[in-house]
Amino acid sequence: MVCSLILLTTQTSCWSSKEIEDLALYSGLALDVGEPTLTEQALQDQGATYPKRNTITATIQLVPANSLGGTGRQSSSSSSSSDAPYLNVTGTGDSVLEIFRQYSLRLDRPIIGHHLKVIVVSTELLKRQEMNQLMDFVLRDNDIRPSTMVFLSQGRAEDTLISKEKNEIPAFHIRDMVHNQKRTSKVMDPVILSKMDALMYSKRSFALQNLVTANGEVEFSGAGIIKGDTGHWVGALNQEDTECLAWLTNEGQTGIIKTYDGNKQEITYEMKAMKSEINAKMNGDSLAFDVKIATEGRLSETWNIDDYPAAVKNSQKAEKLFKEKLEQMMQALIQKLQSDYKADVAGFGERLSIQKPALWRKSEDHWDDVFSRTPIHINVELKITDFGSFTN
Repeated sequence: MVCSLILLTTQTSCWSSKEIEDLALYSGLALDVGEPTLTEQALQDQGATYPKRNTITATIQLVPANSLGGTGRQSSSSSSSSDAPYLNVTGTGDSVLEIFRQYSLRLDRPIIGHHLKVIVVSTELLKRQEMNQLMDFVLRDNDIRPSTMVFLSQGRAEDTLISKEKNEIPAFHIRDMVHNQKRTSKVMDPVILSKMDALMYSKRSFALQNLVTANGEVEFSGAGIIKGDTGHWVGALNQEDTECLAWLTNEGQTGIIKTYDGNKQEITYEMKAMKSEINAKMNGDSLAFDVKIATEGRLSETWNIDDYPAAVKNSQKAEKLFKEKLEQMMQALIQKLQSDYKADVAGFGERLSIQKPALWRKSEDHWDDVFSRTPIHINVELKITDFGSFTN
């Protein structure tokens, strides 16, 4: 009995906890160039103002919306229908934290970011603001997990948090789209907050997966490049470039290469294994990189049906065609990185720091400039190992 009394007096349970029903959980955050919504403008006309500049528009996706109750809050955003399983709330100002606190004037529950899954930033905003400025609050906020994924949007970022599917929560949908990386290397390894924090701190250039939207649907489409020394968006890579970037950095192990045979008919190679090696070489005082890409795969499709048995017998001709195509794709990517954007987002600097640390220390402060002038030689080894379930 004495032990029981001691336990009763010392175990206080979760006395400081907050019930989940009393919180507004947000799963998505979109950051755009500041454009007050019609609702915000109407509220301001009635005196709902505070000192600010309309620099940033922040949209949060609350879930589930039906837990919020009431009807007045739907007017805070026009992006969610009444029967959607989420509610998007938008605010405009010049401080992300201040915008978040302003939500407390419109919602009946405090917002909390423990379940934030994705952050989407518009490229237009990144032309004006630095990435480290926009991410400063979310990196400091203890509520937000460092595993939150960060993406770019070619259009308005808030549009990526809208879905035409009745039972779909867009933030969860974007997070789950990453799983398709097993099918195509056009889906990049997601960049999470903790990784991006390290990249920004070291002033290294990096690439983020880009999102495009149309008619309530969202799609991964290429990547955007964030320049290390400025923190601004400087350009985009298309889907083919993004696939090559994944192969070059060993983050992608699958994908297809499509080219045309001598009869101008499509033939398609499906990658089953891939390995890339980047080696730094010195020729006197000059630095150069040798890139070796080895892949094995399957001839999965050809539109020249009559010549298919011959293609099996003459696989070396097909291998040559695919090898030339892959080399062209890689050269196009390197050209953009070195000449157009002057930004190393493919890990060449990382390999140099490992293989030749003394040389890296001399050039790390201006590495993107050194990278843009460094010769890169690409060697491709491609082997067709099977031809699918073909029956003569």
